[in-house]
Amino acid sequence: MNEALKSRIAAVFNEPACPTNNAKTEKERRKGCSKPLTPGAAAGGCAFDGAKIALQPITDAVHLVHGPLACEGNGWDNRHSGSSGPQTYRLGFTTDLSEMDIVLGNGEKLLYRAIREAIARHAPPAVFVYATCVPAMIGDDIEAVCRHATGKLGTPCIPVNAPGFVGPKNLGNRLAGETLLAHVIGTREPAVVTPTDVNILGEYNVAGELWQVKPLLEAIGIRLQATICGDARYNDIASCHRARVNMMVCSSALINIARVMQERWGIPYFEGSFYGISDTSDSLRTLAGMLVARGADPALAERTEALITAEEARAWARIAPYREALRGKRVLLYTGGVKSWSIVSALQEIGMVITHTSVRKSTDEDKGRIRALMGGDAHMVDSIPPREMYAQLARGEADIMLSGGRSQFVALKARTPWRDINQERHLAFAGYDGVVALVAELHRALTNPVWQEVRRPAPWECADAPAAAHSAAGG
Repeated sequence: MNEALKSRIAAVFNEPACPTNNAKTEKERRKGCSKPLTPGAAAGGCAFDGAKIALQPITDAVHLVHGPLACEGNGWDNRHSGSSGPQTYRLGFTTDLSEMDIVLGNGEKLLYRAIREAIARHAPPAVFVYATCVPAMIGDDIEAVCRHATGKLGTPCIPVNAPGFVGPKNLGNRLAGETLLAHVIGTREPAVVTPTDVNILGEYNVAGELWQVKPLLEAIGIRLQATICGDARYNDIASCHRARVNMMVCSSALINIARVMQERWGIPYFEGSFYGISDTSDSLRTLAGMLVARGADPALAERTEALITAEEARAWARIAPYREALRGKRVLLYTGGVKSWSIVSALQEIGMVITHTSVRKSTDEDKGRIRALMGGDAHMVDSIPPREMYAQLARGEADIMLSGGRSQFVALKARTPWRDINQERHLAFAGYDGVVALVAELHRALTNPVWQEVRRPAPWECADAPAAAHSAAGG
């Protein structure tokens, strides 16, 4: 690992806006936040995966992976982040390093040729070049190659120095944020500036969720300058330093961007959520209030309240047919980060009971919100071993489980309804329309007759029951 990367990682670990980091001693702070991995256990994504997830939704840019083919294969298009326009981000670009390239030291030449070919074919506004473990270990200097290519070809070539071995996915998210701050944000001026420009940080437009929120902002007169990075355009991010307010939807990923933009350009930020009716309304109010405080038209607050009143009434009317069937149903929520509390809020609004919620990748603020929502019944868990998870579900302690795809087979083996709540899902649950969609999906899963069928004793078990009872009675 080169010295520049070491110093960048040290800076990320020493995040002044992170209360968890501030509570550590200087020695603990140098160790960072990574936890030792358990041999043989599924460890989640690496730093390269985290950086790729954060930046690939910049839809008009080329995303070039410098490394063996498998790195691009594992990290390509696995989050269903939709685009309303360019599709360049969905193309797989890689230098496809072979063993012979590594032995002969051809990596940097291959990288430059790949950059030149990508620009010639696709004319992107920028090329993001991702380091992976192999070129990082053999010493390929992607930053020098990117500088040379930028000067020679005239297109910004941005090095994303986050090889997988440096840490977990969350560290990769932060390093992606550092990359944007160092090479992208503030490098261009926007063509238009308004008093209601905002940025949303940590929103990746999973399953099109941004498209459920953007119309709400437009209806009240708030202009979305940039999303980092869902359905994003390179030039919008490059000029997003002129926005008036930043909203974070996941503080554990990109809080470094929010903090630095406040320090450099005086842009205030807050953390909010668009999951759940109340949280969506609170986020819209906060955005409007902060914009008015910074000089926007005071009528913005009135328009916001009028929209909230109308949208809440419409959402509750659409949810009404499902509420009785869902009231009191028990949910095992096994996710992490911002969803560990934002989804809790959405489920509690419709009368469901949270048996446990995991707090993997959650910050202390996330955990505090869970306690505020659930009171003394805040059953927070860091992780649940599959065997224990299966036992809980088999005992009937939850009526449905919401989790990522890796846990679905535990629920299915326990004959328990399951719905995907993580980034791989194909359904959007943000905003008022998203809450209605979530409620409809929960109702569909819980009332599906298949669960009665799979729990029913098999015909041969029913046939054996009288014989077994007769034998036990000594007949």
